[in-house]
Amino acid sequence: MKILVTGGAGYIGSHTVVELQNAGYDVVIIDNLSNSDASVLEGIEEITGKSPIFYNLDLCNKEDLNSCLQKERNIDAIIHFAAFKAVGESERLPMKYYNNNVVGMINLLDCIVKNELNNFVFSSSCTVYGEAEELPVTENSPMKKAESAYGFTKQIGERILSDVSKANNLKVISLRYFNPIGGHDTAIIGELPLGVPNNLVPFITQTAIGIREQLTIFGNDYDTPDGTNVRDYIHVVDLAKAHVKAVARLIEQKSKDNLEVFNLGTGVGNSVLEVVKTFEKVSGEKLNYKIGERRAGDVVSIYADTSKAGEVLGWRTERDLANALSTAWKWELALKDKKDKGNS
Repeated sequence: MKILVTGGAGYIGSHTVVELQNAGYDVVIIDNLSNSDASVLEGIEEITGKSPIFYNLDLCNKEDLNSCLQKERNIDAIIHFAAFKAVGESERLPMKYYNNNVVGMINLLDCIVKNELNNFVFSSSCTVYGEAEELPVTENSPMKKAESAYGFTKQIGERILSDVSKANNLKVISLRYFNPIGGHDTAIIGELPLGVPNNLVPFITQTAIGIREQLTIFGNDYDTPDGTNVRDYIHVVDLAKAHVKAVARLIEQKSKDNLEVFNLGTGVGNSVLEVVKTFEKVSGEKLNYKIGERRAGDVVSIYADTSKAGEVLGWRTERDLANALSTAWKWELALKDKKDKGNS
């Protein structure tokens, strides 16, 4: 079985490729390396003993994309990760997000339909729910107005997939992630942001190791127990394993509808300050942090009801916040060790 993974050199993509290859699938990666590094491919091979096929191309280049799909025949399913994903950046640069996330996906779907491929897993997000009225959110919770351009691209993506799947022989599973964190147990791959991190945990680990001078917590006056935002933090390996379940469901033709949606989280909400304190406990490091202004695009609180993924996909999380933060710290230490050896 051959699986095409767009954005497969990225954070969630690379961990998913590892789980796919460990499960016996052959993997073809498409990635333009705009927010990832080619060294990740070596890491995948080191962990699994197998190198995925790799194409360095941009989904916005439809001609190259179509050529790739015509060359790689007999693709059994596609997992679509390739997208920009920083909430704050999307508010500053909305056209960057609409061009990449929406136009890129339209190109991909156009090529998929032309090449008669029919199993598609979409990397969606809990941002589609906006500011939820009731917690935890279920897959039937209403989609409120997206609080960011990034969130809106995921809402648009799901709508496009709904329409295309009805009009064509396409089965889609949309996986709505909550907040992926952590790294592989081997510390060979992990979250590798280029430049200043946009996500909380890599900023925490980079501050702890001395790359960043200080962590800024964006607001402490929210209506939450300690005033900081609450999120559902899920270990990236747990998240990756859910994609293997989704692919199997599509290939085995078990889908009940053209488009199925599943929340992927732990079902537990943790505040930013709780994450900071838990990190300090598992790492033994004291973090230098300050309270700053609220950040545009951030919802107050959100966490998942994941019972549907448990019942239908047979998937549940296996790791907790402390484990996720411990593996993130192990990964940061491994990066420093690699850099120190390179400079010696």
